[in-house]
Amino acid sequence: MDFPNIRFDVIWDYRELFIRGIGVTLALTLVGYIVGFLLGLFVALAKISKKKWIHIPAKLYVDFFRGTPLLVQILLIHVAVIPTIFGHSLGAFTSGIVALILNSAAYNAEIIRAGIQSIERGQMEAARSLGMPSGVAMKSIILPQAFRRMIPPLGNELIALLKDSSLVMVLAVNDILYAGKVVAGASFRTWEPYLTTALLYLFLTYIFSTIISYVEKRFSNSYVPVRRKRLSSIGRQSGDR
Repeated sequence: MDFPNIRFDVIWDYRELFIRGIGVTLALTLVGYIVGFLLGLFVALAKISKKKWIHIPAKLYVDFFRGTPLLVQILLIHVAVIPTIFGHSLGAFTSGIVALILNSAAYNAEIIRAGIQSIERGQMEAARSLGMPSGVAMKSIILPQAFRRMIPPLGNELIALLKDSSLVMVLAVNDILYAGKVVAGASFRTWEPYLTTALLYLFLTYIFSTIISYVEKRFSNSYVPVRRKRLSSIGRQSGDR
């Protein structure tokens, strides 16, 4: 088997296309993840609600977006959902980012729900026994503790979303993969553009992984508030009863 004659000087001629692709990919990933996290937080709280009219829609939402391929969701939102709601298309980039937000929110919701439910029930009971409203207890006591346990899976979701963002290429969004496809067609080369595409995704994934590792290490060594220790003690006593 002959080893391919790889010439990366071909890529240099199309560097602006790849640079633009990096910017678009980062925008899709970061906006999709941040907004998806906030939406996922509300979905998670709705899913653990004891009220069925809140719990059931949240469960159906998560089941749909976790149970169908992201590529199908992207196409459905672009050609059907957005044109039906607004009467016209809002563009490929908007459709792609909406699909990524909705998909990421479903996965983040499950991560957040699992994190909240991993906290001992006595924590909430202890906070309520001190006269704290349930919403305040969730915000001040439960979520800070649960967040530390969520960091690793939330980091995995961020990296997964970065790679999944390449699927918006089907809508001709100018991301990294689309740049590779355009360069391959224009230069009649296959190895260089797609190998460059893979290396760029690997580079971005490495940066995100490094940041996530730092955050995880930072929070694992963080100071545990005295109030939490006090509530833990009260919670255990409450649980013993």
